[in-house]
Amino acid sequence: MEPYNQSAVTEFVLLGLSAHPKLEKAFFVLILSMYLVILLGNGVLILVTILDPRLHTPMYFFLGNLSFLDICYTTSSVPLILDGFLTPRKTISFSGCAIQMFLSFAMGATECVLLGMMAFDRYVAICNPLRYPMVMNKAAYVPMAASSWLAGGANSLVQISLAVQLPFCGDNVINHFTCEILAVLKLACADISINVISMGVANVIFLGVPVLFIFVSYIFILTTILRIPSAEGRKKAFSTCSAHLTVVVIFYGTILFMYGKPKSKDALGADKKDLSDKLISLFYGLLTPMLNPIIYSLRNKDVKAAVRNLVIYMHVTH
Repeated sequence: MEPYNQSAVTEFVLLGLSAHPKLEKAFFVLILSMYLVILLGNGVLILVTILDPRLHTPMYFFLGNLSFLDICYTTSSVPLILDGFLTPRKTISFSGCAIQMFLSFAMGATECVLLGMMAFDRYVAICNPLRYPMVMNKAAYVPMAASSWLAGGANSLVQISLAVQLPFCGDNVINHFTCEILAVLKLACADISINVISMGVANVIFLGVPVLFIFVSYIFILTTILRIPSAEGRKKAFSTCSAHLTVVVIFYGTILFMYGKPKSKDALGADKKDLSDKLISLFYGLLTPMLNPIIYSLRNKDVKAAVRNLVIYMHVTH
C-alpha cells in the first residue's frame, strides 16, 4: 500500500435523515422516548438484582450484566443520533467516530457471547439441577461474564484498528445516523478485502458459534422438560428459561431480518430501501434493549416481585 496522509479526512458528516427534514422532529421524540424507557427499565433491573438477596444467583447476575450492556450499547449511539436530528449539518471527528464504532461493535459482540453464557446457565439448571450449585458457583459465573466483555472488547479492538488504518482521502459523508462500520468502510480509498474477511471471521465466531451453542443447549433443555411427568413440573421448568429464549429469538431474529432482506433493483426502490435500511438498523439498536427488561419483568415472577418490592420501598421512604 502506498503512503497516505490520514489527516486528509479529519471529520465525517453524518447524513441521518437530512434528506427528510419533516421526519426529524417526530423521530427525535420517538427515539428519545425509547431511550428513556431503556434507561429506566434496565436501570431498575440492575437495581433489583443488586438490592434483592433472592436475585443473587448466576441467572440474575447475567441479567444484570445484560441490562448494563444494553445501557452502554444504546448510550454509545443514541445521544449522537438525537443531536443529529437537531443539527442541520452533523459532523463527528475521526477519533470520535473510531470511539463510537469501537463501543457499538464491542457491546454487540459481548451481547452475543453473554446470551450464549446465559443459555449454558439454563442448560445446567434444568438438565443437571443437582450439580447446578457446584458447576455455576461464583468462581465460575463471574469469569464467564468477564470473558464475554473481554472477548467483545478484543474483537472490536481488532476490527476498529484495521478500519482506522485505512486511508480516507475523498468523500467523508456517512450515509447513516452513526459511524456504522460498514458505512465507514465504504468511504475508504483503498482495498478493504482484509477488513471484510476479518469481519466475516468475527461474525462466524460471535454470531454463528453462540447461535449454534444456544440451539444445542435448548434441544437438551426441551428434551429434559418433555421427560418431566407432571404438566405443572414442565410448566415450572420452562418458565425459568422462557424469558431468555424470547430475548434470543428477538435479538437474532432482528439480525436475520436486517441482513436477509432482498435487494432492490430499480433506482427509486433503492432510494426507499436506503431509508428503510437506516431506520431498521436504528430501531434494531433500540428494540432489544427496550424489550429485555419488559420481557424479564413480565415472564419472571422473582423479578416481578423484586420490582414490586422496590416500588413499595421507594413509595414508603418518600
